[in-house]
Amino acid sequence: MHIGHALTVMAAAFLAGAINSIAGGGTLVSFPALLGIGLTGQQANVTSTLALWPGSIGGFWGHREDLAGIRAFALRLMPPSLLGGALGAWLMLVTPQKVFDQLVPWLILVATVLLAANDPVNKLLKRMGSHDRTPGWWVGAMIFQFIVGIYGGYFGAGIGILMLAALSLLGLTDIHQMNGLKNLLALCINGIAIFAFLAMEFLRHPGNVQWKYMVVMAAAAGLGGLFGSHMAHRVGRKTVRVGVVSIGFILSAWYFYKHYAV
Repeated sequence: MHIGHALTVMAAAFLAGAINSIAGGGTLVSFPALLGIGLTGQQANVTSTLALWPGSIGGFWGHREDLAGIRAFALRLMPPSLLGGALGAWLMLVTPQKVFDQLVPWLILVATVLLAANDPVNKLLKRMGSHDRTPGWWVGAMIFQFIVGIYGGYFGAGIGILMLAALSLLGLTDIHQMNGLKNLLALCINGIAIFAFLAMEFLRHPGNVQWKYMVVMAAAAGLGGLFGSHMAHRVGRKTVRVGVVSIGFILSAWYFYKHYAV
């Protein structure tokens, strides 16, 4: 393993873990770092997903007590999360490498826009108020969650704001409950995607998981998550989100230029 590459991805994973624990969007740091050391888009996506997933376990565990009283939400939204995540992971794995690399600028841009939309969407939902959870609302929420799962299994950055928006429209107002459920559903989406990635890695097409980088990144991301949890109140979500969004727009512009400039 090239020592410079290892230090680069470890630093990116540490920062991604810290960002995820404060505001979300850490993939916008870890994914481009892996691209920067020469990995293909699919290798970077799979390796980053595996490396950052342990941090989502910690996020879920930290909010586990906030899930009390919303068991009905979890039972209804977990199945579409798992199905969507599995389908998204399969679609990513069967996408030709050249096509996926061409999608990289768009994936980064979409994730950045989703992260940037967090505050405006929350303000809009507060003005709209809550809704009665009729059968129609439940069906709509489950379909929406299935679509979120597909996107999450395929790439994943920015799914948090999508899920928080859906939960707000279903009438949830307690941000702690919403974060707890969001973390649980993200754990389902990323967990089933990882299962699909590993199954393909061991059974059919090895090479997408860059184990030498994944292991050191997972350790660094865990430490970054701990660091971020201590810095959350000092730095604040808004400051971190502005920084990550800025990085995302710069990176998307760079990759658009790299892939599409004549």
